[in-house]
Amino acid sequence: MHATPLTELIPALQVAIAPVILISGIGLLLLSLTNRFGRAVDRARHLRRELADASNSDRRQMNEQVDNLYRRARLIRTSIVMAAASELFAALLIVTLFVEEFLKWQSAGVIALLFVLCLVALIIALIAFMLDIRLSLAALKMDLGPR
Repeated sequence: MHATPLTELIPALQVAIAPVILISGIGLLLLSLTNRFGRAVDRARHLRRELADASNSDRRQMNEQVDNLYRRARLIRTSIVMAAASELFAALLIVTLFVEEFLKWQSAGVIALLFVLCLVALIIALIAFMLDIRLSLAALKMDLGPR
């Protein structure tokens, strides 16, 4: 195997910086989403335990809250899966950029496809995240009662 001169490696590293930064940002989004998911699941379990001792009028409201939390958890799960897919596409993009540099392979179509897939998955993750935020506001309104 021949040694690659540093001057040939530097352009590949420069091109790979943007996807690496994207991975870092998505990682922070995943951290936030997994925390939200855990809180929603814990709150739903807590409400289910309280249901046994609740009055009939409280049960209806608690069941609505549990249903809301379940919908939120599904949205957060979708967001987590899509954010993880976005991370995967960004990682594959970086690998492709390096393989292209070492093998002198022209793969603009593959690079463009991976970048687009990365961003589409991120967009879907963010839309699901925004829908979760909307549902969490509806849950807050249920907790506060009629105004």
